Order: sequence, then structure tokens, then C-alpha cells
Amino acid sequence: MTKPSDSNKPPPVIMQGSDHLYQWLDEEQISFAFTTYQTNRLFLVGCKEKGRLAVNERLFDKPMGLYASNESLYMVTRYQIWQLENRLAKNELYQGCDRLYVPSQSHTTGDLNVHDVVVTEEQNILFINTDFSCLATLQAGFSFAPLWKPPFITKLVAEDRCHLNGLAMQNDKPAYVTACSVTDEAAGWRNHRADGGVVMHIPSNEIIAAGLSMPHSPRWYQGKLWLLNSGTGEFGYLDGDKFAPVTFCPGFVRGLAFWKNCALIGLSKLRSKAFSGLSLESRLTAQSMTAQCGVAVVDLHTGNVLHVLHIGGVVEELYDVVVLPEVRTPRALGFQDDDIDRLISFPHSGGMMITKPTVKRPGLSQPVQVSGVPRVLQLANSQDSIVKYQRMCHLTPENLLPYEAMTEPSLQERWQARSQRGELFGISASVEGEMIGLIVAECWQEGDQSHIELLSSYVLPAYRHQSIEKRLYQHLQQLVNHSSPQAQ
Repeated sequence: MTKPSDSNKPPPVIMQGSDHLYQWLDEEQISFAFTTYQTNRLFLVGCKEKGRLAVNERLFDKPMGLYASNESLYMVTRYQIWQLENRLAKNELYQGCDRLYVPSQSHTTGDLNVHDVVVTEEQNILFINTDFSCLATLQAGFSFAPLWKPPFITKLVAEDRCHLNGLAMQNDKPAYVTACSVTDEAAGWRNHRADGGVVMHIPSNEIIAAGLSMPHSPRWYQGKLWLLNSGTGEFGYLDGDKFAPVTFCPGFVRGLAFWKNCALIGLSKLRSKAFSGLSLESRLTAQSMTAQCGVAVVDLHTGNVLHVLHIGGVVEELYDVVVLPEVRTPRALGFQDDDIDRLISFPHSGGMMITKPTVKRPGLSQPVQVSGVPRVLQLANSQDSIVKYQRMCHLTPENLLPYEAMTEPSLQERWQARSQRGELFGISASVEGEMIGLIVAECWQEGDQSHIELLSSYVLPAYRHQSIEKRLYQHLQQLVNHSSPQAQ
């Protein structure tokens, strides 16, 4: 039962790995990522200690196509294509993760309903522009530049005429695409979902397989063109002009990646009208099964399902899946917390560092609109407010001046009356990157005697019902004791 205080919280996401999924990921030294545009999420799944899966979740606006290349993830969203760049050096860890994918570049395309995306060896971004029924790339000064369209498409217009959706590369060249029909009118594919799907060979402009049901995710691997016949729930490959099923999955299959002799396949429930009237429905009914959401690991030779990540709760549909080789515990930064503001690195910095939080001025009661992706702000009186405590390094009377409003008694008045005697230590408390508390102490040595004086301690009134000042003092004591072991 949902408590009244939880009414504003988003519904939970439930994940459960099958018995040996963790062991397989651990032994293979891989992790994986997947997108779900239905709930605006990017998930990264790996391993952490004690046999538990590590799941990192970030919010983006309608994430769909996903591509892993070297140290980056490329991800399509509603009107942008993002590059998320790993900011950790080799063997560097940050809070237990060995990859930290940071949104570093984005290209604004407008809402093209982009599906699959790939990156060539020359770092050119290619993508399926589904609304305009073409294969496209980026070009400065434009939303996109068309590279190829099916010969039956007579005009580039935002009408999603055939639901072109999947792209397979071969020898670093775009080679195959999937589409749900060969129609040339607005949304014409919707009347051909059951058996109108095709696979096309780009260099020859020929249809090489037909009669498919909403095919997705073509991938060239181990000398075969693999794909998902989504409307039947089948994973297989092309044998000549025929689709050869390898296994049936209890869900709308979409999103395909490979690792050695295994395929990772995304499964979705049948929740939207686009999934109705498919043979998958009748097959599930005949076998007394319900559609599942998750990621299945399938043996390419036998078709056996080896491992499954079961997904429940608010997530019901997946779009794309990628494997992250030699990555144990991946993590990404999003726009919903202040890590994107404060995690900084630069050449020879010695790793990631956390910068100081901004000052939340007393008396600023009205929220100020800021540009960019909105964040879910915590209320000052909420028990769920996440307070972060952080050491403030290399403090001086001068660099403390911007924080004067957060000092009590006034440090500015103190420095006017007396000079600094020793090292200054400070701990800040912040919520959503804004400082809501600050404590400062001074430590100095006279002969063999160490002295510590608490100079200032202040917490914004709206937060004083919490035990923040007590926690600030505890953190300060730990910092001083660690930095000055002889202090009394």
C-alpha cells in the first residue's frame, strides 16, 4: 500500500537477475546497458560486491538507440543525439564504479523519431531517421543530412511512411535496414504490422527478405545477419531470403547485442496499440504465457535462454541493448542531481574531484527558474532531502568571503579584528548542489600544544529541524582529528 507521503514519488523499478546472471557477467568481465523510452530511462547493469548486481539509472527525454564505442556511449533522445564520455582513467575508480559516462556532447536534430544509431571508425554518426524514412548523418548547419532512402519512398517528409527502424553495419559500412512495410503514405505501415516487414540491402537497394512482422535490430555478427522478428517474438537470422528462427521469447523483442556465442535481447510487454493484433499475442495465449519485460541472454547455437534480467514495476518496454566489454561496474551522470555540476577532471588532475557547492542565500524564498533540463527539487521540510557533506579545502579569509552569509558569528568581522593563526577547516552541507549549512574551525600550534577553535556554525532556518548542525560538527571533528593527529 502506498503511503500518503509517497504519493509524489515515481513508481519503483523492480529488477531481478536469474540465478547465474551475476556469475556470468563477473566471469566474462562485461556489463550491459539498455534504454526504455517508455519511462525515459537509461540503465547500466554490472556487478558489485557480495554477488549483487549493480544497477545505475539515469533519466533522459525519450532515449532510444544506443551504441557503445571505445570509451563512449552514444544515445538518441527526443531531439538530440548524445555522446556520454567515460571520464575515468584506466584502473581509476569513483565510488566503486570503473566507468563514469558523462554527457559531454550533444547534437540537436529536432524530433526526428530517430531509432538505431551507430558510429563509424572515422567517428561519423549514422542514424535511422524514422519520421523521414531515411538513413541520415549529421551535418553542420542542418538538423540532418540524408544518406539513403528506400526506393519506394518518393519524398522526404516527416510522415513515418514505412517505419524504417533498424540499421546493421558490415565492414564499417551501412549494409542492411529493417522496415515494417513498403508503404509510401503517412503512417502506412500501421496496417501492415502482421506480415509487411522487410529487410533491405542498402548497396543494392533490394529487398532481401519480406513477410516479417515488425522486424527490428538487424545486426551483422559471425557472418550472418541476425534480427528480431518482433511481432512473433522470435530471434533468428536470414537464411537466404527466409527468416530462420533460433528461439522464441515471451515478449515483443527489440534491442539486440552480442557477446561471444551469446545474444542479449530486450523484451517488452504488449501495452500499446502498436503491439496489438500480432501473432505474438495469440502464441502467448495458446501457451498460457504473459508477455515479459527484461533482457534475455540466449545461446546462439542451441537457442536456449541462459540468463534473464527480469524487469517489473513502472518499466514495461525496452528499446535498445549494448554490451560493455571489460567494464565491471558502469555508472552515468544525468541531469537530475548536482554531480553533473560538481564532478570535475582535467589533465594531470589525479582523478575526479568534487567542487564546492554554491551558496544558498538566506532569505531567498522564491525558486528561481534555470535553463536546461529541470530537476526534481527536494523540499526543505522533506525527510527525503538528500544532504551532502563535503570538506572545503585550502580555506583562507579571502576565499571565505563569498560564504559570509553562511557564517555565524561573522567571519568577515573576525578577520577585521584579528589575523589568521593557523589552518582553517570547513565542512559544507548542501542539498541539490546549494549550500544550506557551513561550519568552520581553526587549528594552530603553540609550542607542543595544539589548539582548535570553532569559528562559525550556521544552518539555514528552513533546515534547522533536522540534525544537520550536529552532523556538521561530527564531520568537522573527524576531519580535524584525521588531519591533525596530535590535536587535543
